[in-house]
Amino acid sequence: MLFETIQNTIKTLDTSSISEERKILLKTFSDYVQEKLDKGLAINLNFICTHNSRRSHLSQVWAQALAVYFNIPNVYCYSGGTEATAMFHMAAKTLVKQGFEINAISEGNNPIQAIKYSAVAHPVIGFSKTFDNAFNPDKNFAAIMTCSSADKGCPFVSGCDKRIALTFDDPKAFDNTPQQEEKYEERSLQIASELYYAFSQVKNS
Repeated sequence: MLFETIQNTIKTLDTSSISEERKILLKTFSDYVQEKLDKGLAINLNFICTHNSRRSHLSQVWAQALAVYFNIPNVYCYSGGTEATAMFHMAAKTLVKQGFEINAISEGNNPIQAIKYSAVAHPVIGFSKTFDNAFNPDKNFAAIMTCSSADKGCPFVSGCDKRIALTFDDPKAFDNTPQQEEKYEERSLQIASELYYAFSQVKNS
């Protein structure tokens, strides 16, 4: 069971503005999940962005929560970058505002954080890492490219059995501006809405 605030956030999601072109990309995601589900296999999803600091974390966390929301079993979400930095504080703040609980496991320049979406489920472990870090799967996973620079700059992802380019605009463009908080929330809700749509297309009999 998801935290109530997350459920309330999910109720506000609007999928009506998703374009037909975007739905084609999301269908690739849905089809991958469906194929693994039908075969009773683990559904490993690795969301990849250049710095593994914003969009990839938002995607990883929302995908894990939405898999629970739609009662799709054996979904394991990861994230990584072409380089490691740190999970940006505004990404974490946005997730907390939308209902997640974040507790620091370690401090430092690249803190490790437990991101909880349920009182009973194992939390998402959030920290910045390269996509091929030992923490992430090295085979039988989908590589979901959440930014165009990672998609172009990382032509080969070893071990993945599906590559999906599902890119989002970077809220970093609004850092240190009066619109920062609004734009991070907007991007997080866009990611959540699109992943909601994708998971809603999966038939879980």
